[in-house]
Amino acid sequence: MKDRAVVLVSGGLDSATTLAIALSQGYDCYALSFDYSQRHVYELTAARKVAAHLGVVQHKIIKLDLAGITGSALTDMNVAVPDEPGEGIPVTYVPARNTVFLSLALGWAEVLNAHHIFIGVNAVDYSGYPDCRPEFIQAFEKTANLATKVGVEQHGFKIDTPLIHLSKADIIRKGIALGVDYRLTLSCYNPDAQGRACGRCDSCRIRVDGFSDAGVDDPAQVTL
Repeated sequence: MKDRAVVLVSGGLDSATTLAIALSQGYDCYALSFDYSQRHVYELTAARKVAAHLGVVQHKIIKLDLAGITGSALTDMNVAVPDEPGEGIPVTYVPARNTVFLSLALGWAEVLNAHHIFIGVNAVDYSGYPDCRPEFIQAFEKTANLATKVGVEQHGFKIDTPLIHLSKADIIRKGIALGVDYRLTLSCYNPDAQGRACGRCDSCRIRVDGFSDAGVDDPAQVTL
């Protein structure tokens, strides 16, 4: 039997590439997505398409209500998504999001007897979110192995971050080499009702620059 891995799949470019990497490493992959009352809920349609296209054993979508604590332009419709870059941690940061997501992924991984959890965080071309840094991942992995039965009785868990030190262009090149169909992905914080990217938010700008730096056209045709 193959080793199992839980892979966080948002429907964006990074998570699609991360899933392709996990599959290329021989894991049976269990995709996990979250409906957390996000403004860009259309990303879940993209996540379903990506998981089906690349091939996973199971794709689970867990519903949360992070809008209940507000604090982010992605979960509070009264806070606008910025069209221009700002200083410091942006208002699109969702408080404790990756901590919550990884905790639920950890629980599912323990049930599945999967010792690897893949997440597509990146510390190079990113928006400055504190829960995308290597220090956070290292701290969470330590917590995972202290707080679980598997961590105490077996060899524990590894939080895999294959993109963390790659540029967006390198991520795109890696994904193309592994057969990722980026037409299926959505990397936008404020898409319209049909799931079309706004082309103005921070996530769209990073994506456009990444494809430009990689020297390839974005098949999703996101333009600024």
